[in-house]
Amino acid sequence: MFDGRFKSEIERYVRPVGESLRRTGLSPDHFTVLGLCVAGAAAVAIGAGKMQLGLLLVICSALPDLLDGALAKASNSASQRGAFFDSVVDRVSDSLLFGGVAWFYASSNSPQFSIVPFAILGASLIISYERAKAESLGLYAKGGLMERAERIILLCFGLLFDSLLKWVMVVMLVLVVMTAVQRFVKVWKQAAVAPVTAEKQAIRRSRRASRRARRDDYRARFQRRRRLQ
Repeated sequence: MFDGRFKSEIERYVRPVGESLRRTGLSPDHFTVLGLCVAGAAAVAIGAGKMQLGLLLVICSALPDLLDGALAKASNSASQRGAFFDSVVDRVSDSLLFGGVAWFYASSNSPQFSIVPFAILGASLIISYERAKAESLGLYAKGGLMERAERIILLCFGLLFDSLLKWVMVVMLVLVVMTAVQRFVKVWKQAAVAPVTAEKQAIRRSRRASRRARRDDYRARFQRRRRLQ
């Protein structure tokens, strides 16, 4: 939901930062890995019951996730490999964060409740898979009540008011399951209307992606030659 409505606005404000980071010589992958490391530290803090520290680290882990895309666009280094790497790291970061919440409850007096964060994680992975599979078929599967941005925001709210964390987890689980159902219905309807067209669109998308990857590779090599001159 936030991703669809506010992504372009956020990118507009972050773009100048990407231009500044380009001069540092760092690559977008450096920021992606940095975000993953900070997410791991946040998971440890949450698991240890240090919710305020965990909140700070979760926020810090989200910043590199914003900056890697801005840097990729500013340096003309956006590529399929980078997008794939960023997407996989996002899933690993989510696993670490909700694993930290599960660890916290497993080591407290509510070990049975640790199943809820794992259920949220499982439903979240289904949401991501639905989008990936739909797009591979040339269909549209974005949107829903509880995408990744909403999950992180709601988790931060629970960490800020840690006495409400258990209820936040329950609400998140309900909304994540609803989002998975929303995406399933959306893709199901599209596939029922034009299954042949969807297959053709998938072929076209694959061809466009290949052309885009070759173009990005050419631009990256051209930029490197310019810097060397």
